[in-house]
This record gives sequence, structure tokens and C-alpha cells, in this order.
Amino acid sequence: MKKQVGFTLIELVVVIVILGILAVTAAPRFLNIQSDARKSSLQGLKGAMTSAASIVYSKAVIEGKEASATADIEGIDIVYGYPSNSDTGIMKAVDGLEKDWMLVFLNSSDMTFTFKGQDSSQFTDTNGCYVRYDPATSTAANLSAKATVVDNDC
Repeated sequence: MKKQVGFTLIELVVVIVILGILAVTAAPRFLNIQSDARKSSLQGLKGAMTSAASIVYSKAVIEGKEASATADIEGIDIVYGYPSNSDTGIMKAVDGLEKDWMLVFLNSSDMTFTFKGQDSSQFTDTNGCYVRYDPATSTAANLSAKATVVDNDC
């Protein structure tokens, strides 16, 4: 008589239980990857906006237009040396902004960008998944243009 070789039913059940326990503990880590990726993308957009604004400001300083309330640098509308919050301002300064991101207006004084296809109906000033660009309001350093990330609902 040949001796049969293989796993018993109990051994198979134990392995399945162990795999189930591992899956339950590891799944939450993998589920947060999309949220983390969205947050990282928003940080990248903020960096692109900040860099573009700095470059435009540097050009404005070279041309002596940094103190002007409204001016133009190479076709980019500026306010106190920084890009304005318009399609001829920050949207022109950041390459690909209008193609890759969706523009959302939370209020009339800023431009807010989020992912294309994102439901932005519930976004507020402090809740959402977006980058907000606020133009400069004065020549004072603390009133210069800035980009702000709100990522608590990604």
C-alpha cells in the first residue's frame, strides 16, 4: 500500500486562519495609500505654485515692478510682484495647471485647485482636499502670495 503525502485538513485551516489575520492587520495600511498619494500630489502642486510665484516675483524685482498694485511680467498679470489669482496670473505661471487640475471657487477672493472629477460641493475654507492660492495684498512680507494645502478630506 502506498503512503499518501499531503496536508491534513487541520493544517490547511490553520494556514487560512493565519492568512486571514495577516490580511486584517495589513489591509488598513494599504487602504490609506490613495489618501496619502492625494495628499502628496497636493503638496507637489503647492510647491509648484510657490516656485512659480517666486520666479515671477524675482522677475518683477529685476524690472522694478514689485511695488506695483497691478502690472504684467511676460504676459503674466501680477499684484505686488506676485501672480494674480486669475487665468492670466497663477494659472499661466504654473505650466499645466489648467489641464491637470480642476478650478473651484470657494469664495471670490481666491483660486482653489483640486483633482479633476473630485466632488467639491462640500469643501469649505477649512475642510476638503485642495490647494488654495491667495494673491499678494500688499508689499509687506507677511502679505505676499501664498499657497495653502487643505487635505483633511482626501
